[in-house]
Formats: sequence, structure tokens, C-alpha cells
Amino acid sequence: MADPAPAPLPDPPYYAVVFTAVRTPGDDGYEETDERLLKLAADQPGFLGLDAARRADGLGITVSYWRDEESIAAWREHAEHALARAHGREHWYASYSLHVAKVERAYGFTRPADQ
Repeated sequence: MADPAPAPLPDPPYYAVVFTAVRTPGDDGYEETDERLLKLAADQPGFLGLDAARRADGLGITVSYWRDEESIAAWREHAEHALARAHGREHWYASYSLHVAKVERAYGFTRPADQ
């Protein structure tokens, strides 16, 4: 398994879609669907990358990065993604929120390997 690292991204501007959710108990096909959707999203024009984290209590945050708003809209309308969203509201999520933001500035830090 590779070391965890933030998604490598181009210079701004680009867009971030922040999905914050609280999961319901149980899997009910969630992990399999999540893996499938990640592969589908990665193949979509305009997809730049993804960062995600989940706490033990079920709260998770997924940030997907996109070139433009048209790419985000196309992903939202993708048939399999639409089915997964509906199933999520019915089975996987106790609550969620979604925010779309334009990234104007970005910077980061990586500790040198010899430290």
C-alpha cells in the first residue's frame, strides 16, 4: 500500500466538491459502490483527484477536485452516480452536506524523506 498523500493537483483555478456525510451502521454494498464510483469518476473528463477521510464514528469527508463547473455537472448527471446518490439517501447516510468551491490559491508541504 502506498503512503498516504494529498491528491496531486494542477495550479489553480479549479473546483473542489466537499461532501461531508454521516454513515448509517452496516455496509449494505457501500464499499463496493464507493470503489466503483471512484474508478468511474477518475475516468470522467475534468476529474483532477480526490482526498477522503472517515472517523470511526461514521463522519466522513470526501473532496473531489474538478477542472470546471461543467465537469462537475456532467458527473452529477452520470447515470450510475445518480443511482448511487439515491441509494445513499435511502440506505447509507444519516445526513450529508455538499459544497462546491472555486479554488483560487493552493499550497502544500512535504517533509523531505531524510528527516
